Amino acid sequence: MAFRAFLLAAALLALTCFNATASDPSLLQDFCVVDKMSKARVNGFPCKEAKNVVAEDFFFSGLHLAGNTTNKQGSAVTAVNVAQIAGLNTMGISLARIDYAPYGLNPPHIHPRGTEILTVLEGSLYVGFVTSNPDNKLFTKVLNKGDVFVFPEGLIHFQFNYGTKNAVALAGLSSQNPGVITVANAVFGSTPSITDDILAKAFQVDKVTVDRIQAQF
Repeated sequence: MAFRAFLLAAALLALTCFNATASDPSLLQDFCVVDKMSKARVNGFPCKEAKNVVAEDFFFSGLHLAGNTTNKQGSAVTAVNVAQIAGLNTMGISLARIDYAPYGLNPPHIHPRGTEILTVLEGSLYVGFVTSNPDNKLFTKVLNKGDVFVFPEGLIHFQFNYGTKNAVALAGLSSQNPGVITVANAVFGSTPSITDDILAKAFQVDKVTVDRIQAQF
């Protein structure tokens, strides 16, 4: 009897862990279009009544337009997630177009809630991701038009256009709202700032160098 109870507890724990590791909750109905008027606070967004759902709730137009890459990084991300398409709520997917000027960079960043699969539409990209501690192994690849690469959820990754022509990529993500944390912005551009003492020790540089980097953000 005790062994059976143990097996039951282990099975329940396994199911709990499986559900806890999912990026987004599973769909329990055909759709759950965001009710933008609702004041309810939930993990995700509340649904509006099915009778009020229209085709526009599942539609977005604009990915044919190039993003503005006239910035320090020379890249632009056009996101298509639940903020742009209300019908993506609870669907567990989203999309993004990334434009790169020559030598443009989508800087090292993470998506805390989603795995990314990226395909190059135009140009060539040098891409990579780094595994977690303690190995911190770097995986890189040069991608050409039509090539596909996967960035695992939560790992630091980047894309760099090393060519002299513009590049364009399309990325799918395994969450309606995968989130993005750009490493340099988070570390050196937080509000309020992380103290010089901490950053100087973490990066093994002097405080003057920390101040110089923070000034860029």
